[in-house]
Amino acid sequence: MKVGVVTFPGSLDDHDAQRAVTIAGGEAISLWHRDADLRGVDAVVIPGGFSYGDYLRAGAISRFAPVMEAIVPAAQGGLPVLGICNGFQILCESHLLPGAMIQNDHRKFVCKDQVLRVENASSAWTSDYEAGQEITIVLKNQDGQFVADEATLDRLEAEGRVAFRYLGGNPNGSRRDIAGITNERGNVVGLMPHPEHAVEEGYGPSLDGRGFFTSVLKAVVNA
Repeated sequence: MKVGVVTFPGSLDDHDAQRAVTIAGGEAISLWHRDADLRGVDAVVIPGGFSYGDYLRAGAISRFAPVMEAIVPAAQGGLPVLGICNGFQILCESHLLPGAMIQNDHRKFVCKDQVLRVENASSAWTSDYEAGQEITIVLKNQDGQFVADEATLDRLEAEGRVAFRYLGGNPNGSRRDIAGITNERGNVVGLMPHPEHAVEEGYGPSLDGRGFFTSVLKAVVNA
């Protein structure tokens, strides 16, 4: 299975995401921000970093990149897409996911091992987890506070679209402790913590991030 990993100017975690795909058993395909050709990939990861320097707003410029012009309709058609950290910001800016990401409420960069509870284990990126399972992966962000109006938050809760929730304290002020969400179809997932940093023995706090990448490979096979 081919999983595309996008590189923007300022991406930091694209190589880590590629390695995570490979460890899970997939073939990682590099996608450049200027290219509108998705090269026949079966899924896409938009990794973390500071795309285009996060000028204007985190992810605000990236939404206009040629690669996003290809990803948005593909995602709307069912292509699995995972946005991690800056990738989550880009998915919100592209309106593939609702809400917005703003600066952490304490106005400081945060870097820590973070415990999450899996709330939705039925998406393309979470099916190898159990609902209610607790996982520990890396969190590192400056603009990690997820916000939305109350009606949107209520809808996400009612439709089971909160994918992950922070445990052990809210690290950035995200509404209702939300760490990640999914779209209605379940093929698009965004989260602030970094599963790609928790896939290999000796690196990161656990192996709990592997489930994201094994989940999507199974989703592609069963599609």
